[in-house]
Amino acid sequence: MLRGEGMSAKTDTEVIIGGKVFTLSGYESEEYLQRVASYINNKMTEYGKVDSFRRQPLDTQNVLLQLNIADDYFKAKKQISLLEEDIQSKEKELYDLKHELITSQIKLENTEKSVKSLQAEINENAKKMIRMEMELKDAKK
Repeated sequence: MLRGEGMSAKTDTEVIIGGKVFTLSGYESEEYLQRVASYINNKMTEYGKVDSFRRQPLDTQNVLLQLNIADDYFKAKKQISLLEEDIQSKEKELYDLKHELITSQIKLENTEKSVKSLQAEINENAKKMIRMEMELKDAKK
């Protein structure tokens, strides 16, 4: 009945839906098939409490249940696509931040190189000044 991917061995599981026993056959786990049955049972119980629903002919009740299940399905699908969009925008944000970080690291490395060369230049100038002062002293003697 239910077709799935993943497991290769078929599972036959007895479930109770609306007080009747059904054998579900599928590639999903027994736990999953029981969860599906439980979902349907919960819907039936939920609607069974509504007087206006109970007064409808059985075929109308079935259509209303199907519509409600389809509604859940479409809402879940929409939720998934919103979450996927959210993930995509967060991934783009992350990519941009990583890019910014790399650019900042490069700038920092270049700045550090500049600082080192300026320090070297200052040291050279300091040495030159000391040499000049020495030469000046010698010249005064």
